[in-house]
Amino acid sequence: MAPSGSATIAWQQLPPEAHTTYGLIRQGGPFPYDRDGSTFFNRERLLPAQPRGYYREYTVRTPGVPHRGARRIVCGGRQPREPEACYYTADHYNSFALIIAP
Repeated sequence: MAPSGSATIAWQQLPPEAHTTYGLIRQGGPFPYDRDGSTFFNRERLLPAQPRGYYREYTVRTPGVPHRGARRIVCGGRQPREPEACYYTADHYNSFALIIAP
């Protein structure tokens, strides 16, 4: 479910590093960053309201950046390896786009 007034992004439009991150999500890791898989609290309230612990965040590597950078995938669902919906942000949670998988 897309956030109200939000964009969507087709799988093919995602950067290649996001495809890698999504593959790791589906296989349960291992993740390159300690914070990957941690609870995303939706403090910005840009995603649909859900109980605490529903959303998890994952880093999308940014080539040439020596730290985690701003790009993330945030997935929601009860089973981390089988998310009900995933969102991409290229600007560290200022905006989200629902990922439309193939």
